[in-house]
Amino acid sequence: MKILIGSDHGGYELKEEIKRYLSEKGLYSVNDVGAFSKEPIDYPLIGHEVAKGISEGNFTRGILICGSGIGMSIVANRHRNVRAALCHNLYTARLSREHNDANTLVLGGRVLGVGLALEMVELFLSTDFMGGRHLRRVEEIDGDSRLGAS
Repeated sequence: MKILIGSDHGGYELKEEIKRYLSEKGLYSVNDVGAFSKEPIDYPLIGHEVAKGISEGNFTRGILICGSGIGMSIVANRHRNVRAALCHNLYTARLSREHNDANTLVLGGRVLGVGLALEMVELFLSTDFMGGRHLRRVEEIDGDSRLGAS
């Protein structure tokens, strides 16, 4: 599975922990688009970069981290076919995949502890989309022309 990961300075430390964890598992190809230090960087730059990679189909899943997760989720969800889910616990991480086929996990680096965040990442990456009635809803999200989506 090809994963694109990025953070701003508020999520830098958690991003590094997630990268280390995924590297140790050896199951994923992880590409990091920054930040590469704790120096301040504007989160939209990173959020757009990860969302673009997901939107264009170059990566299977994205992971975005900023201080609260709110800014990154707003940025990522502006991109077509990106379903970025800001999750705060295992339940929301699981349902984001099962019900919403989320392809980008968004976390708050100043909100979550490392242990919980790593569990959420693992759950997000290993949980399948349920399809069924949820498929129709995802299709509506991704561009039902009756809604004026482009």
